[in-house]
Amino acid sequence: MCTAICYRSNASYFGRNLDLDRGYGEGVVITPRNFEIKMRYDMPIRSHYAMVGMATVADGFPLYYEATNEKGVSMAGLNFPDNAVYYRFAEGKDNIAPFELIPWLLAKSASVEEAKLLLDKMNLVDADFSESLPLSPLHWMISDKTRSIVIESLADGIKIYDNPFEVLTNNPPFAFHKDNVNNYMGLSAGRAISQFRDDIPMVNYSLGMGALGLPGDYSSASRFVRALFLKENSVSARNEKSDVNQFFHILNSVAMPKGCVRADRSFEYTRYSSCCNADRGVYYFTTYDNLSVRAINMHDVDLNQSCLYTYGVDGL
Repeated sequence: MCTAICYRSNASYFGRNLDLDRGYGEGVVITPRNFEIKMRYDMPIRSHYAMVGMATVADGFPLYYEATNEKGVSMAGLNFPDNAVYYRFAEGKDNIAPFELIPWLLAKSASVEEAKLLLDKMNLVDADFSESLPLSPLHWMISDKTRSIVIESLADGIKIYDNPFEVLTNNPPFAFHKDNVNNYMGLSAGRAISQFRDDIPMVNYSLGMGALGLPGDYSSASRFVRALFLKENSVSARNEKSDVNQFFHILNSVAMPKGCVRADRSFEYTRYSSCCNADRGVYYFTTYDNLSVRAINMHDVDLNQSCLYTYGVDGL
């Protein structure tokens, strides 16, 4: 369970809530331009765009949950159980394991359009990273400074959708969410407007009644609508501090406190929230046990190096 959004104000901001019942040693990771990205089925990528995001580093490989590259292209993978389908190796295709998809695309793409060209030749291969780290069923959102798309690998092939909402959650597939938002077109940040006869008395007895019907539960369909409504009605002072604060307020509105969402024998909760200024490469984050906003600027390090820069996050 997760929520990703793109928010545009004084700059373009991209981030997400990661909702899981456990951690995998994740931390903030900067991949510099000359770090060798070893691919499972293809030649290693030795020179590429730098990127920053949250990742688990396993056997020297950055398993990114989400990241933004130095060209302002951002990407996040979100849980997509029972719908994600991966395929056998295919001759004549760019065979990419799903855990490689974020670094592969961000290494090579300066825009969503360039990413789409790469996706046209791609085959997502059903290959676990390791015995202890099997594949996760995922779908992905990619954003640049002007637009967003969604990638879903389904039983009938890989689908690429334009995403004018610039929001993504989890199941059902994105086509459902596109239709479901139509049920909420009457929501507003203002007063409720009666559709009854003028002589039937209707009173706005409280502020906020224009948003009556906005879903408040933690299902992916409800989080999608709630995040979209809040993002589209957000007002910021259009400076970095205000924009970042507003971004985290939006994510907080769809965050999961421990105990509210049961997952088998444990509970899913929002382990961290992230917000990256995609124009400047500044990655902000909070964790469940530390709501202070912390920042790492990818341009504060030497991006021409060949080793990963890793930053702990205090155990989340």
